[in-house]
Amino acid sequence: MKPGARVASSIELLEQLDGVWGRGKRVAADGMLQKYFRARRFIGSKDRTEISRVVYGVLRRGSALGWWLDRSGREHGSRGLVLGGLVFLDGLDLAQIERLFDGEQYCPVALEDAESEWVRRHAGLELLHEEMPTAVRCEFPDWMGDALAETFGDELEAAMGGLNAEAPVDLRVNVLKATREDVLAELHGAGMTVEPTPLSEVGVRLGKRGPLQSTRAFKEGWVEVQDEGSQLAAQLVRAGGGELVIDFCAGAGGKTLALAAAMGNEGRILAWDVNRPRLSQLGARLKRAGVAMVLAHKLKSARDPFLQRHHDTADWVLVDAPCTGTGSWRRSPDLKWRTSPTDLAAAVERQRSILAAATPCVKPDGRLVYVTCSVLMDENERQVEWLLKEQPGFAVEPVAEGEKFLRLWPHRNGTDGFFGAVLRRAGV
Repeated sequence: MKPGARVASSIELLEQLDGVWGRGKRVAADGMLQKYFRARRFIGSKDRTEISRVVYGVLRRGSALGWWLDRSGREHGSRGLVLGGLVFLDGLDLAQIERLFDGEQYCPVALEDAESEWVRRHAGLELLHEEMPTAVRCEFPDWMGDALAETFGDELEAAMGGLNAEAPVDLRVNVLKATREDVLAELHGAGMTVEPTPLSEVGVRLGKRGPLQSTRAFKEGWVEVQDEGSQLAAQLVRAGGGELVIDFCAGAGGKTLALAAAMGNEGRILAWDVNRPRLSQLGARLKRAGVAMVLAHKLKSARDPFLQRHHDTADWVLVDAPCTGTGSWRRSPDLKWRTSPTDLAAAVERQRSILAAATPCVKPDGRLVYVTCSVLMDENERQVEWLLKEQPGFAVEPVAEGEKFLRLWPHRNGTDGFFGAVLRRAGV
């Protein structure tokens, strides 16, 4: 594709996203991009990469770009935002942009005089301006400001800088099949830039995205794609080989696989979820990873009578709870604009319903591990406080010396945002 055609595709994609969101549909940007590219097989891999880069640049910095457009009295539709991204994020000048907006076939129509003047006046300026409100500078919805400030305090701007950055690709080594040294050597040999993760002893970080799925390490189940923070959260479950673990919200099984490897493929893991399509992905992943001690089951709801059979049975129950996903904004910057106060309230209620269903499955002296990929206290610390009031037989067990909870933040730890708590049930 010509560079201008890539820009035109970026504008078209953003228009489609805006149209869907404008109708109240909470469609994820990554899904829209996949659908767009599947319908246009002629778009090559380098073109897809560049189009995605432009789209995600606007999604990450849309508030600040819109502020500059508003300040000049210009509309900030998809064309204006992409134009702003080329100026402020890519540092292009008027001549470079005019070559992209040349009006030729498949390229954007030529710049209007007002657009050319806007580019001329703003080229070379810094994106962030001292007059920008905090929510604009930091790229978060106004309604979430108090909650984010409560979590991060004086670190708010630094924290949001971390959450607005692009996330690396992290892999978890499947120790049932390989060592981290094996994986590093294999991926290096495949021409990939790779290094050990600094916090997880079974983690590997790619220096840049590459054809991972074509490598021997991936095909033979040596690795799984999993953020380092997710790896550390799963490690809060310290189950021995002969113990029973219930992964209550297993989803597609990322943490289930991590638990199975840590347990040496011994003992039992019951992987449950109410979402059949996601849970159905687990079988193939288990086979590739060489795991044979996981039994998956679809729950009808958090009140499924099936749960009663498993009361007082589990040594460990992991609740990786559905949440607003505020800790995953690095990967899904559009999520912040698709989340409302109503969504947060619904997530809190859902989490409490799940916890109420999961806690009876913990046996005396067993442990419940509560995890979210949220940074909001309503979904984290306050949910633990609620659980302790509802279930006085549980007590918080510190995750480390001097650390009551696991709190991972991108600007501090280089991971996605995660919260984790370990609660021990008293013995009989």
